[in-house]
Amino acid sequence: MIDLDKVRADTPACASLLHFNNAGAGLMPAPVLQAVQDHLTLEAQIGGYEAEAQAAPALDAFYTEFAALLNCAPNEIAHVENATRAWDMAFYGLPLQAGDRILTHGSEYVSNYLAFLQQAKRRGLHIDLIPSDGTGQIDVAAIPGLITDRTRLIAITHVPTQGGLINPAAEVGRVARAHGLIYMLDACQSAGQMPLDVAALGCDVLSGTGRKFLRGPRGTGFLYVRKGMLEQIEPAFVDLRAARWDRDNGYTLAPGARRFETWESYVAGRIGLAAAVRYARDLGLEAIGTRVQALAAELREGLSEIAGIKVHDLGAQKCGIVTFTKDGIAPVAMAAQLRAQGMNISVSGHSSARLDMGPRGLDAMARASVHYYNSEGEVARFVRAVTTL
Repeated sequence: MIDLDKVRADTPACASLLHFNNAGAGLMPAPVLQAVQDHLTLEAQIGGYEAEAQAAPALDAFYTEFAALLNCAPNEIAHVENATRAWDMAFYGLPLQAGDRILTHGSEYVSNYLAFLQQAKRRGLHIDLIPSDGTGQIDVAAIPGLITDRTRLIAITHVPTQGGLINPAAEVGRVARAHGLIYMLDACQSAGQMPLDVAALGCDVLSGTGRKFLRGPRGTGFLYVRKGMLEQIEPAFVDLRAARWDRDNGYTLAPGARRFETWESYVAGRIGLAAAVRYARDLGLEAIGTRVQALAAELREGLSEIAGIKVHDLGAQKCGIVTFTKDGIAPVAMAAQLRAQGMNISVSGHSSARLDMGPRGLDAMARASVHYYNSEGEVARFVRAVTTL
């Protein structure tokens, strides 16, 4: 069980701020902030290169902490500056040819879908959409019927940015393995709010960010690439970190997933993200997931009882993201009025999820996203505030 008093004490802003924007950026716990500040201070004192060399053990911990978080080997982990670039480094390096087909879902993240569209135009790829089942999640049973002899890739988002849906990622992984397809999973919104086991998920590639539910610094991300998949992906671009220029007219890629990294990086951020993963693992991802889902369920119930409110979350299983609208007030205005009361939420717009929100007739939704350091009292206070808007 999570010690709420301790995690709130580690998050000083909780004393004055109701932060329900963890799907945007979680509040860093004190040990993470301290790790970042300590390294920046060291850089100022002795120099950036020298500080990096001195911090080698903390930087190595980035790989071992993520390996433990995801149940993989450290050499299957890369540091990338954000989740989108991590995903891009894998996707743009896949050996896809003209006529190959990609299977995805209407809940796919906007940046990923833009990449599909660009590569469809540039390389002659085709995009096929998996339908939703009656709950709104991916209809796993429909996938085999969509697979053709040119289908090469299944790429989905585990938890979409625009709602509480948790897609059945492990079930999709079983289908991908059975048909010999590459499987990419965007875990940007799931990493840090629920357990992730890449072996159980069956994914070849998994990408994520540090700033959201992992509560790490901004400007940090990570990429997992399964060992057996590494040789099938040529990084979209390489530098002296990703490859060794070992002959005049050739190079050798770095071993393992570090071939997807760049030499220059946010060193303090890498150290901070490793500390954030350690903090989450010390609490336990099972305990985190249980608490987050319970708080979100309480929030959905409270909002559903307000006249004029409609909660829009889909799926058989739901996470810590809660999306809703209220008659007579635009989501952007709602977010601004709540912010004036010291309450942070975000807004999900149609342009970020056209294939999901369009068919549902939604232009925008208020997005409140809870985390384990939020309290039941904050949920009740938030519901009262929304009632009076």
